[in-house]
Amino acid sequence: MIFMHKNEQDFYQVFTDLQCFILANMNKGNIHGVTATHYNIIEYVYRNRPTTGRQLALSFNISQAAVSKQLKFLTENKLIVQEQSDADRRIFYLGVTDAGKYIIENSENFRQRIAKKVAQSLTNDELETLTTLLHQVMHQIKE
Repeated sequence: MIFMHKNEQDFYQVFTDLQCFILANMNKGNIHGVTATHYNIIEYVYRNRPTTGRQLALSFNISQAAVSKQLKFLTENKLIVQEQSDADRRIFYLGVTDAGKYIIENSENFRQRIAKKVAQSLTNDELETLTTLLHQVMHQIKE
């Protein structure tokens, strides 16, 4: 492990605990083999209908080949369906199956429960500060 100051070590441990807690609860849906990338694709399709593989590639800034590989897994596991366009037979629209919707809804319910517990355990000022800090961190991570 790389050298870390005490506050970095403390954060690392808390973050590790949080990550493990989230992953353990995400896996309670008994969905084997679904990665974070798969989840992100399912959620994107769920929230952005109608969607095509090309739109996914552009939105995630990845190649069409990478999208095709992910979609292959998702369609084989009946989490996403592809439906050919009636107007243009070259276009396939993506949809989320009931199993895919279950993953998204289960995750959404989990996030809502956690958000509510966090909000109840902090004062309004603390929650506002935490939210601001997390926004700053996410901005830096995404750069």
